[in-house]
Amino acid sequence: KLNPRAVAPDRLTLPPTAFSAESAVERPGPFAWNPETKAFVWNGQPLRAARTWTFDGSTDGFVMGGGEVEPAEDGGLRVAARIFDSAIRTPSGLALQGRQYTHVLVRATRLAGGPQWDGALHYVTETHPESAQFTAKPFQGEKPEVNETVILAYDMTRPLAGGEDWTTSVIDRIRIDFDDAAGGEFLIHQVAIT
Repeated sequence: KLNPRAVAPDRLTLPPTAFSAESAVERPGPFAWNPETKAFVWNGQPLRAARTWTFDGSTDGFVMGGGEVEPAEDGGLRVAARIFDSAIRTPSGLALQGRQYTHVLVRATRLAGGPQWDGALHYVTETHPESAQFTAKPFQGEKPEVNETVILAYDMTRPLAGGEDWTTSVIDRIRIDFDDAAGGEFLIHQVAIT
């Protein structure tokens, strides 16, 4: 079990990176981020989001267990895995109707390679905590390479495990596992539940 705590900003040890947003290659797909409207789109059509986080100078309440998290200087959220099975978590108390908001989108750039990709999404409802019995994997954006930007798209109507639980529940919190081992680092640009 991980301790889902945030690392205090004065204790962060993330090294500076030579990465710049302009140098990353963005993988194409039906989901995309529109910087003008500051919203995700699907095949060019805007999506309605219940929550969108953009990390403009803040963690927006996200925490990381087993790693370090800090706002990036030029925008976004830098995360670094320091142990096996590290994960980021949204704030709790989302109170979202799963039947209305069925997709989770995470736009991220890999800054440093990790030995083992995971990409799993877990979630909490009023009836259950995080569990492998309620999990999804992205159908878009799988296994990003270093300096590649992807949109991890999770269709919660077709999870890896859990059946119709998402669509019949009120979602309290979401957890996302990037790498399954220490070493990987990411810049998360935006996260939305649409």
